[in-house]
Amino acid sequence: MILIDSRHYLNDNWHTMKELNVGKNDSGQRLDRFVGKAVPLLPESLLQKYIRLKRIKVNGRGAKRDARLREGDRLQLYINDEFFEKPREENAYLKVGTPKLGIVYEDDNILLADKRPGVLCHSAGAWDYNTLIANIQARAYQTGQWRPREENAFAPALCNRIDRNTGGIVIAAKNAEALRIINEKIRTREIDKYYLCIVHGRPKPAEGRLEGYLFKDALKNQVYVRSRPEPGAKTAVTDYRVLASDGGLSLVECRLLTGRTHQIRAQMAAAGHPLLGDGKYGSEKLNRPHAETSQALYSYKIRFDFSGDAGSLNYLGGKCFSVASVGFAEKYFPGFRF
Repeated sequence: MILIDSRHYLNDNWHTMKELNVGKNDSGQRLDRFVGKAVPLLPESLLQKYIRLKRIKVNGRGAKRDARLREGDRLQLYINDEFFEKPREENAYLKVGTPKLGIVYEDDNILLADKRPGVLCHSAGAWDYNTLIANIQARAYQTGQWRPREENAFAPALCNRIDRNTGGIVIAAKNAEALRIINEKIRTREIDKYYLCIVHGRPKPAEGRLEGYLFKDALKNQVYVRSRPEPGAKTAVTDYRVLASDGGLSLVECRLLTGRTHQIRAQMAAAGHPLLGDGKYGSEKLNRPHAETSQALYSYKIRFDFSGDAGSLNYLGGKCFSVASVGFAEKYFPGFRF
């Protein structure tokens, strides 16, 4: 329970001091674990640092992180106010001690992040600070590129998203103008996204276009390919080319001309070549020998193909960026160079 909120001068700076008292149910807990629960936004690295620097005290004195608390103890916490806010997605960046990012490209306006499979772009319902956006915002905050206490509305934001179990390049805008421009260029299809995937079999012809209509079942989070228009179905177009084939598998590059949910996975499966490891649209019988637990799909390359004015981002026109490596491609096609 917070009892006192006052300002103190510590280590050549003013800090807000908040005081907590230890009740009967909290007695016996370690100091660091108690504070971690009481101040959930405080990163573990900062928590341990503040204990060492005596910015977290017990009964007015410094204490070890593993000190056992007793009923009636009073903790003095010299910690910035923002860490005492209620955890929510908008402040999850505060919990990130050291941002974990694979950066493909970065400048003053945008950041291209290589999202790893298993990482969420945004939290999915419950509060989560291990998301891509939280790590990007934490980087901008910690490097001084973004000052959230001085911003009225803007926060670094993602311009595109990738499914949790799919990896690849995600564009983040670092200012409002960049966000507006990138969103417009995505809408007008002036940013090309290329995916690598491994499929079962060898698509024929070796290069072609998949066209159809995708109907999404929101309850099942699954889409269905239709050959003709129907209510609720959206046009889906994917260009593909086979890069290599071996052992009943093919490495395929796909270029999205539309960006629908599960577009590549559903269209390849409908064409008779489901993705390796895809449990939703693929074949368990075909996947079993390879023991892959997620779809072999990666957004590995992006090209800024501006046909019109891009304002402050004109310098990106014609530039192409790709990830350093794609794990499944190296595993199944080690001799291939893309």
